[in-house]
Amino acid sequence: MQTSEKVQPVSVHTEATPNPATMRFVADRQLVPEGRMMEFATPEEAEAVSPLAAHVFNLPFVTGVFVSGNFLTVTKNDSIEWDMVQLELREYIQEFLNTDGRAVQADASARQLADANERAVSHAKPASPVEEQIISVLDEYVTPAVAGDGGHIAFKSFKDGILSVSLRGSCSGCPSSMVTLKGGIENLMRQMVPGVREVVAEEV
Repeated sequence: MQTSEKVQPVSVHTEATPNPATMRFVADRQLVPEGRMMEFATPEEAEAVSPLAAHVFNLPFVTGVFVSGNFLTVTKNDSIEWDMVQLELREYIQEFLNTDGRAVQADASARQLADANERAVSHAKPASPVEEQIISVLDEYVTPAVAGDGGHIAFKSFKDGILSVSLRGSCSGCPSSMVTLKGGIENLMRQMVPGVREVVAEEV
């Protein structure tokens, strides 16, 4: 006798981020494979790659969607406050995950996936042992905290003592991200990686 396995419904909860323009929506299952990140700034970018992101872009106040691990970070415009739409958006996302459920289009091309991942910004390829050490420190000490706030940080370059990083998701455009960058990340890097004098954020 066959028994059908019951699929557990997906539950989503919301978390505020340091960026007042973004909110983090966390599911109790992985949305994309570990290590994959996708960022979309327009509905057109999302349509061919992520049904979930395209669905969220149907709402008129949404200006950006960042997807990583088990969460998505949604950026809104100034037309509305989060307390007016937060619960409805959580239910909107949760309903989609329990019906359609696709965070990534099955037939999305490798190029489209690469473009989405590039917008989310992965680490640049290290060209020296020092750059490898920088990436290691970022991954171990910085990335988990930044991801907890719905954002992402990636190594971009290191030259003449200046470490350039990119900040995406909730960190992009966040008023407090520069304070964190200078007060926290820069101090950490100067202590742990000889030669780092300054940490700056690359414009995107």
